[in-house]
Amino acid sequence: MLYYLASYIVNFFGPLRLLQSYAVLISLALYTGFVAVYVLLPRCYAFLPEDRGREFTVNAAAAKGKPTGSGVVFISVFVAAAAVFAPLDLLQLCMLALTWLTMLTGFLDDRSTVSWGEYKKGALDLAISVTAAVILYVLNPDRMDGGHVQFWLPFITDPVSVAAPVYIAVAALLLWTSINTTNCTDGVDGLSSTLVLIALITMGSLFYFVLGHKDIAAYLLIPHLADGAGWAIITFSLAGVLMGYLWHNAYPSKVLMGDAGSRALGFFIGVCVLVSGNPFLIFATSSVIFLNGGTGLLKVALLRFFKIRIFDSVRFPLHDHMSKNRKWSPAQILVKFMILQVLVTIAVLGIILKVR
Repeated sequence: MLYYLASYIVNFFGPLRLLQSYAVLISLALYTGFVAVYVLLPRCYAFLPEDRGREFTVNAAAAKGKPTGSGVVFISVFVAAAAVFAPLDLLQLCMLALTWLTMLTGFLDDRSTVSWGEYKKGALDLAISVTAAVILYVLNPDRMDGGHVQFWLPFITDPVSVAAPVYIAVAALLLWTSINTTNCTDGVDGLSSTLVLIALITMGSLFYFVLGHKDIAAYLLIPHLADGAGWAIITFSLAGVLMGYLWHNAYPSKVLMGDAGSRALGFFIGVCVLVSGNPFLIFATSSVIFLNGGTGLLKVALLRFFKIRIFDSVRFPLHDHMSKNRKWSPAQILVKFMILQVLVTIAVLGIILKVR
């Protein structure tokens, strides 16, 4: 909104042309998001539901009774900040709306006296994921004649074209997995939000400095994303509000994000990866999240539907195993998982961007 507003009033006050600078808008979005959540969140504690004892938490007794579902606050601030600072197109508006809807489904579960259950939440996540996948396909600005969409992949110089059913299936699976693995990782104070923050900074930097930069993208043999800078503003908006939340969620936490936060964060990370055009970037953003929560989902699915037992001696999510079996403290889990994610992010980005 500010970007378009500045174009009308710049003739009356020249310095307002700064509001048409993407770098300035990124900074404003990040700092505004942080300050808004830092100030607003504590004032909302009384209106948030109390935690029932998180399913995947290291210490359910310590979490029980704390205000939860704070995702309803910081995701709403994120959507508002993105609308103010980013020049949004229809695709971005749809993804913001679906991010908010994902948050809403999680918040309704947070405030329910009885958990909705795995199947109901999984079905809702799938419905949102398929809807988002279809919209991403239909509104893809680079969709080719014949309906094909291109992915740029590591080890392959030229982009790979995929048909609509393949794209929608891959996109829906990636989004659903990202939602649920991020949710499973929300069991240690600051863990999920810190790992997602690394992912957001990674994707925001890629959008602004690589995908959105025509010369750098051409040098790396990567398709140029015309609206890369716009996606960077949105991504750093979420990074800012997440920092504001993390300020209050750092150990020992005063508030929890609940399903309202974790599911929306997982959804948006998946959207960013799909918008980039390279689904393998999910390993740069979310390897530790996928390892922590995804292996547990795989273990449960194989046992429940196929009677196949794997990893019998390992607790999942993995942070639960490290706490109860390896006796790691919450601080050790947070720092070591964060270090692992940074190391993996650097390595995977090097492979994806240079080995082509």
